[in-house]
Amino acid sequence: MDLQTRIRKIVEHIADGMHEREDIIAVALLGALSNQNTFLYGPPGTAKSLISRRIASAFKEPTYFECLMNRFSTPEELFGPVSIKELKEDRYIRKIDKYLPTAEFAFLDEIWKSSPAILNSLLTLINEGTYRNGTDIIKAPLKALIAASNETPEPNQGLEALYDRFIIRMMVGPIKRQSNFESLINSTAIDAKVNLPDNLVVKQSELESWPKELNTVLLSPETISVIHLIRKALDERFYELDVYVSDRRWQKAAQLLKASAFFNNRKQTNHSDILLLNHCLWTTKDNRETVIDIVYACISEIGFTSDISIAELDRGKDLLDKEINKELYHKKDVYKDILNIADKKCFKAVLNFTYDYDETAQRTIYIPFDMMKTADSFHPLDAHGNELEDFECTFDGQGTCSVEGHNFRNYYDATASYTPKVMFHKGDKKNEISTRLVESLRHSVIKTREELLSVLKQCSAKKEEYQSQLKSPFVTDNLLTIPLAGIDKQIEDIELRIKDCQRLEELCCE
Repeated sequence: MDLQTRIRKIVEHIADGMHEREDIIAVALLGALSNQNTFLYGPPGTAKSLISRRIASAFKEPTYFECLMNRFSTPEELFGPVSIKELKEDRYIRKIDKYLPTAEFAFLDEIWKSSPAILNSLLTLINEGTYRNGTDIIKAPLKALIAASNETPEPNQGLEALYDRFIIRMMVGPIKRQSNFESLINSTAIDAKVNLPDNLVVKQSELESWPKELNTVLLSPETISVIHLIRKALDERFYELDVYVSDRRWQKAAQLLKASAFFNNRKQTNHSDILLLNHCLWTTKDNRETVIDIVYACISEIGFTSDISIAELDRGKDLLDKEINKELYHKKDVYKDILNIADKKCFKAVLNFTYDYDETAQRTIYIPFDMMKTADSFHPLDAHGNELEDFECTFDGQGTCSVEGHNFRNYYDATASYTPKVMFHKGDKKNEISTRLVESLRHSVIKTREELLSVLKQCSAKKEEYQSQLKSPFVTDNLLTIPLAGIDKQIEDIELRIKDCQRLEELCCE
């Protein structure tokens, strides 16, 4: 039986009868298998302690400790009573057998309600893996600690360091589906312990050997890209969300992703493992959903990495697009009858004005080119660049200029219109283009298109192989739509780039 199949069967056994808790059990089990601590957040009566007991059932003869904590809890409840016999010998020694210092698995309920002194001692035990009992330093066998509370630690209480040690954080809410709720209220009491078949039970020797093996698992380039993207997004919204992820937490989270890959029979992480980050980065109920949305958005943004840089191809294609349009096509309309008059670009307009009694007169005026885009009235120029105050021009916004002529000496007014003639419209191909230049540009476009086709082929082939590899007992099938949507979007974007290359190639051939 391979590891993935075995984990699935273990989860099925220990989640039996626990409605809508299968996903939580699977991730908490992964935490226990990879020596990571789990925090279960939710209201009372949502089976948080039962989850912990069931997970302990997956291991062969585990030493298990459980304690409900409150503000009156004493160190004796967690670490054992002081030995009266040793005290008489002037030695302060606790009887730690069957208490937290000797437990392999532990569950601490309402953890944040305990006193700072107890929590500080707990931090030392978790952080260093040791417990000082009198003058002796004892190696604690604790493999996984599950804590629970209906609240997160209050800020500025000195609990940040301890809270940071709980790499996995999961919401445990009331049952939502009506059918599951009816099954719950109609069922008898659920056993805390489950007897697993011998071939499923996790043995001590496996717990000792697995950490060495999962350390050989590599973080995929996609995983690293997503992590960088999430870090950037959280940093940009730090003042809004108040989420700080320590370097230690990132390292532990990366180990969790590697463990997920290992128990799915892989030597490298993939997108399904990255989805587990949604349990690792939030800090309070207020930022939980937003942080999870950030994680999912970053995962959907990253598809497959390729030996060929898409960004570099994009830059090259954009430069080709600009060069093709610059060298081969007119970027704007080119007009006839354009002259420079006194360093001004002007239209030469030869107009026939009709006066009173059908008298006509022909006048040549020069209309400044830069006035085409304005609706303001202006005076045209003569051949020397002087303004002709006897004439008033106005463009109508459609490219036609209305010209009014005035002659106060002879008491007459006249009108005429002028429409600039376009020699080449914007987008028309230029004449007399170098054949060598056109062929060079076309060859560059073909090369870019072939490289994009190579990336598309890689991504399409990888997707077919990848979909089966995404299956994981630690991630629900509906969550797998997130990375698949990102991969599909990547493939779609590459296809659009290829079509754009075909457009550029056609421009070079017209």
